[in-house]
Amino acid sequence: MEDFKIQTQKLNAWFGNNHALKDISLGIRQNQVTAIIGPSGCGKSTLIRCLNRMHELVPGARSSGSVLLDGANIYSRGIDPVTVRRRVGMVFQKANPFPTMSVYDNVAAGLKLNGVRNPDTLDEAVKRSLEQAFLWDEVRDDLDNSGASLSGGQQQRLCIARALAVEPEAILMDEPCSALDPIATAKIEQLITNLKEKYTVVIVTHNMQQAARVSDVTAFLYLGQLIEYGGTTSLFENPKEELTERYLTGKFG
Repeated sequence: MEDFKIQTQKLNAWFGNNHALKDISLGIRQNQVTAIIGPSGCGKSTLIRCLNRMHELVPGARSSGSVLLDGANIYSRGIDPVTVRRRVGMVFQKANPFPTMSVYDNVAAGLKLNGVRNPDTLDEAVKRSLEQAFLWDEVRDDLDNSGASLSGGQQQRLCIARALAVEPEAILMDEPCSALDPIATAKIEQLITNLKEKYTVVIVTHNMQQAARVSDVTAFLYLGQLIEYGGTTSLFENPKEELTERYLTGKFG
């Protein structure tokens, strides 16, 4: 059996009667960027929300099948979903810094929730996380300012720093650049490339050029089904499925 960091096996997901994901089986490797592409409403966001048990937070949502993290099913009885979400962090489409908190407290929030109180430990973690998110040099003198005072691109990197502060093993990103300008987008793409040295990264994107630039592996979803999954270069240049080719060439989507 291949050594995957995260693996889904016959994963299904529903919102009420809407069957959003249908028998998704795929493996996500450590230290790679996996992109999930497909037209709107095909199940991309639902898939990554199942990877850290955020899907179940939606009223009426449920799932079946398994998601293995280091070989253990995160949906097994007795597994604490909060622990899963600490190990598999999430960055959302719209930057969501806590508006009443300072830049510093935004980054430290998860650590404080986990009981970290030592000021030196917090200082070290905040600096490390902001450096990893390419933000330290821009905010080092403004750590007491509101997180909401930053630009859109900076806010998104602040949210990435917040996710990194609790030292997860994997980072899920749901269209992290969709609301950003090209310069801010380029910074986040560079950041994603750097993050894979230490983390497993999964990114949902509607931007196929972005998927081609940042990912090692790409999954193409359509109507809740996994149509094709493989190395990004080969999937983009030589897709095996006609549906994939039609999507990539703009015939639909």
